Amino acid sequence: MTVDEAIQQMQAKIRAACAAADMKVTKMSDEEARIAVLAPAGDMQRIKDATFQPAIDFLNKDGLDIQVFVYDKDAPPLKG
Repeated sequence: MTVDEAIQQMQAKIRAACAAADMKVTKMSDEEARIAVLAPAGDMQRIKDATFQPAIDFLNKDGLDIQVFVYDKDAPPLKG
């Protein structure tokens, strides 16, 4: 499996958990990607639950590190 295929599969799981989620994908290398997810607070845990085991499986079975970070889309941005 390629990292692009793993990203597509993970995005499908995120969409199934929350159709309103917005995603930004950052491909770090041929083996690693990060998906930042903006979702309503009420859907955040459902997304985390839906992506936890697949992320572990991609790492163990395919050597692919697909990280999913879920953020509350209604929370004010941090000021730094």
